Amino acid sequence: MTPEPTHRRRGLPRTEEEAAARAAGPQPAPAAPEISVPTEPEPVVTQSSGAKAGAGAPAQQSGAEPAPHRRRGLPRTEAEAAARTSQPQQAPAAPAPAEAVAQNTEAPGTGAPASTQQGPPAEAPQPPVVGLPPDKPGRRRGLPRTEAEAEARAAETDKSSAPPASEAKPARQAPAAGTKPARRTGLDSTPAPAPSEEPQPAPKDTTAPSPGLPKTPTPDTASVPSDLKTDTPQPRAERGLPAGGTSTEPARTIAGRTTRQWGVLAGTGAGGLVVLTTLLVAGAQWFLGTETGTSFLADYPGQYAQPDAPGGYPWWLNWAHFFNAFLMILIIKTGIQIRTETRPQAYWTPRWNTKRKISLTIWTHQVLDLLWVLNGVVFVTLLVTTGYWQRVVPTSWEIFPNAVSAGIQYASLDWPTHGEWAHYNSLQELAYFTTIFIAAPLAITTGIRMSGLWPTNNQTLNKAFPVETARAVHFPVMIYFTAFILIHVILVFATGALRNLNLIYTGQETTNWTGFFLFTLSLAVIIAAALATRAVLIAPIASLFGRISR
Repeated sequence: MTPEPTHRRRGLPRTEEEAAARAAGPQPAPAAPEISVPTEPEPVVTQSSGAKAGAGAPAQQSGAEPAPHRRRGLPRTEAEAAARTSQPQQAPAAPAPAEAVAQNTEAPGTGAPASTQQGPPAEAPQPPVVGLPPDKPGRRRGLPRTEAEAEARAAETDKSSAPPASEAKPARQAPAAGTKPARRTGLDSTPAPAPSEEPQPAPKDTTAPSPGLPKTPTPDTASVPSDLKTDTPQPRAERGLPAGGTSTEPARTIAGRTTRQWGVLAGTGAGGLVVLTTLLVAGAQWFLGTETGTSFLADYPGQYAQPDAPGGYPWWLNWAHFFNAFLMILIIKTGIQIRTETRPQAYWTPRWNTKRKISLTIWTHQVLDLLWVLNGVVFVTLLVTTGYWQRVVPTSWEIFPNAVSAGIQYASLDWPTHGEWAHYNSLQELAYFTTIFIAAPLAITTGIRMSGLWPTNNQTLNKAFPVETARAVHFPVMIYFTAFILIHVILVFATGALRNLNLIYTGQETTNWTGFFLFTLSLAVIIAAALATRAVLIAPIASLFGRISR
């Protein structure tokens, strides 16, 4: 029987058991290098005993070189493997071993060739034959491509379990002249599976198909032995990266939306607002140009008669208006900060209740609320005692059709500004009444429910006014105040800035720059106060009423 070659290309292990068996088993010795022999006339070689001249050795023609051995690669289909097995294969001429080369050279000091010495004949090792049936151990056939192929291999293994009758191997045929042998495209870049930490026993039957053979296990390069590791880069999917190369790190969100989503939402809203405003202006101008619109405007000019209401703007009204704007801006700013704050910079604990602990931002918000409530109490008291309440409290049902008329005039860009020194138009009156007597009380009530002033131990009050309801109402009220301030400032500048600012800050119905200068000064004070509401500046003030901690 022809001996197996000394060195075979083993390839990557297919299972963890095979990797462990290779790591535990002895490593094959590398093939001995060939020794170059100077070209000389070959001496007559005396045949050894038991060997017949010319038997088993092919006759070589002078000047003809043997065909080089080419590696054909693994069969890719069962049909290709059967075709290779059925074809006679011609074994290439094996290189002479190092011992034979040494015998062919002359022994030093004798002058006779070493080949004349008697010795056992050495058979040339046969190269591995590609395409053998799967019952031969150690043959690599490649992974099955489908489940049907895996089942076919298992059935073929059962049929060919018996050893063959003859060990004769057909000679491998050399490729025909002018044709290129099949090239092996190579294996996938998936590294070999890592063996487990504990050595596993070698499998008894290496040819038996594994149940999970069609699936390649996920490699763990950290536990692969050093002799099995490969420098082949891993695919992007195995490194945890998507095909595009971007990181899977989640994007930052603001109130549940990413920056891109907020940008798209803002752009869509702005575009829709422009379209809606354009349609509204065009529709209002068209309606007032009709006979029906002209008649409606004559019957309801935008305000009803209030002969007993006092006129003008007293000084206390102007100061209350400034303090209200100053405190409201700071309240909205700290309220938004409370909703977006994840970790407060400092905490405040009252001296009279050491068990209660709130963030310094909430303390600032509640202090501003108390000052705003105090200013509102003074303002409402002066409204009632001076009779100015008639300018902000509706006294006739005619206010509703006149409010619609004033709204149409605003939409048509024909501002209803006549008679403001005496009293507001009906739309202004409804807006001020809603702000002073509806929105402000809702903000105060819901704020107290969420603050430490609420008696939390009173179960009756807690059931009558749950804190969840207070939170659901408090935030929309803040949105209302924000929208009211924006619309109020826009209309002040759109309907005559110098005249309106003088009415608000000086109480005079004149057109000069005095009111604008006072407005600029007050705006600078509000911005400075908004920037000063920081923990490093608020903490010393808060420490006068409680303990500051982190």
